[in-house]
Amino acid sequence: MKISEMNWQQLESYLATDDRVIVPLGSTEQHAYLSLSVDSILAEKVATESAEPFGIPVFPVMPFGMTPAFSDYPGTISLSMQTYIGLIYDILNNLKRQGFRRILFVNGHGGNSPAQNIIGEWMVNNPGITVQLHNWWNAPKTWEKVASIDPVASHASWMENFPWTRLPGVAMPEERKPMLDLVALRKLDPTQARAYLGDGNYGGFYQRADDEMLAIWQTAVAEIRDVISAL
Repeated sequence: MKISEMNWQQLESYLATDDRVIVPLGSTEQHAYLSLSVDSILAEKVATESAEPFGIPVFPVMPFGMTPAFSDYPGTISLSMQTYIGLIYDILNNLKRQGFRRILFVNGHGGNSPAQNIIGEWMVNNPGITVQLHNWWNAPKTWEKVASIDPVASHASWMENFPWTRLPGVAMPEERKPMLDLVALRKLDPTQARAYLGDGNYGGFYQRADDEMLAIWQTAVAEIRDVISAL
């Protein structure tokens, strides 16, 4: 049920029987030795797999988010808050006009978390429409699974290193990077942040066994399916 694999007539037929839809939110930013599109890849893939049993359409991921701290890393694109507010409003206004009434944003990037307030404000002026933001990677059951495997996990570390976010021919460091001081990081401008972060991993191993990663993935998919069932 990917929107990219449907035409408008098929979607109109779907809307005659169901009003649910999923929009993945991603980002294009540094992820150490992993793809610059980690957040987008994971958000769209986990949303699509989760929606499959329900036959709910999933839009293409929004590939850009808010990530100003990484602006000095080549390949990072950060949207302003003003732009992001406009994008979320435009998406919601279009979906409302077309007849969607239960909307789930599956978010893959921590910097997009202000979208929760944007959504809340929009809903005040659009009663009767349910909009939910789900941060898939730190939802309760998924984060519990991550912590049970290795509590030292964060941005660009092993917890984002899935077979589908790795790059061919890129070797991962074997050490366990100490956790950085995130409070101190938030005080730095982009140039200072890059000097402090180095390769971009916030802390933890760079890679763990694939069976551990699959267990996390399966937990995340099951958790989103519970969210979908409750929409």
